[in-house]
Amino acid sequence: MLRVLQVVDGIGWGGTKEQTYLITRELSLRGFQVHMALSFQYELMREKLRDFGVKFHLFENHNKLSRFNPANYYRLWRVLKEGFDIVIANSPHALDFVRVAISFLRKKPKIIAYKRTGKSSNFLSKTFKYAVADRIVVVDKTTFERLKEENFFPERLVYIPSGLDLERFRPLGREKALQKRKELGIEPSKRVFINVANWNPEHKGQPLLIKAFSRLECVDCLLILVGLETDRHAPEYAKRYGLEGRLIGLGFREDVPELLNMADYFVFSSYFEGIAGAVLQAMACQKVVISTLAGGIRDYLVDGENGLAVQVGDLEGLTQKMSRALSLSEEEYRKISTKALQTASQYSIKSTVDKYVELFRELLDIS
Repeated sequence: MLRVLQVVDGIGWGGTKEQTYLITRELSLRGFQVHMALSFQYELMREKLRDFGVKFHLFENHNKLSRFNPANYYRLWRVLKEGFDIVIANSPHALDFVRVAISFLRKKPKIIAYKRTGKSSNFLSKTFKYAVADRIVVVDKTTFERLKEENFFPERLVYIPSGLDLERFRPLGREKALQKRKELGIEPSKRVFINVANWNPEHKGQPLLIKAFSRLECVDCLLILVGLETDRHAPEYAKRYGLEGRLIGLGFREDVPELLNMADYFVFSSYFEGIAGAVLQAMACQKVVISTLAGGIRDYLVDGENGLAVQVGDLEGLTQKMSRALSLSEEEYRKISTKALQTASQYSIKSTVDKYVELFRELLDIS
């Protein structure tokens, strides 16, 4: 059976870590020998994959200077010496580690790297980093086409959309939604907008979203932010915009499906995205989504059909579309949310991993 090594840098949780977890889990369930090289501090990933037969290798002592620590590269080289058919570098930093470590191997594995967002790579990054990859997976069509036009190793690019755990992200029914609201102290009559994204203003645009929400004429509306550091920053912005009691930061949560089901609308203000799994997760929970058309979101979000779309950085447009969502009739809400669910159902993690298996076979010339 093929031996696959997933290389993960850092800690925390977000779209990249979610995909790494889901792909690793699914490959393991299919009988692949999946190993994972990760940081000493990354207990969360190890805990989530504990029951799936994944072998873990601790190589990175994670801190702000991780990439400048020779010991991290040495430990990864020791792992790679065990011999793998496929090595997947799950982020640009992970690829930095892999690029250096494999240079000391006599027999090199096939390397898979990622371009997850529409951000451009400079000449040095292209020449000295991505050049080592045998294949570069792009998770959205928009970025895939742009990279081909830019002649970014077009012969190595492969489009594989990120996948969803559709058994976890699904409509849970009104009773469970009300139960979660009660747990959070939110009245059933409140209109709830939710955003799921780690606090990252330059990428995820939370300040833009909060400002847009503050202009919304709806005293019974709440904006809930879910993700790392949102609980720390929300109070500051609530005070700045007079949103005390209406802007709530919950921080990192494991109960995201229940929180999505509890909300009325999902709102997303990103400047840069790949496929934006958080948007698809909300659609899978049959919610009306209001989102900027960042990165690959435009691949599947059609304004007025399966959600409400806004141009990237459009403050006024974001407020207008939130207002539009509030004015939807029950029938309009049902139609849009039903189409959202149908859209999300096309992004199963099982079909995503089917494509990875095909890629492995191609790289290793297995018929």
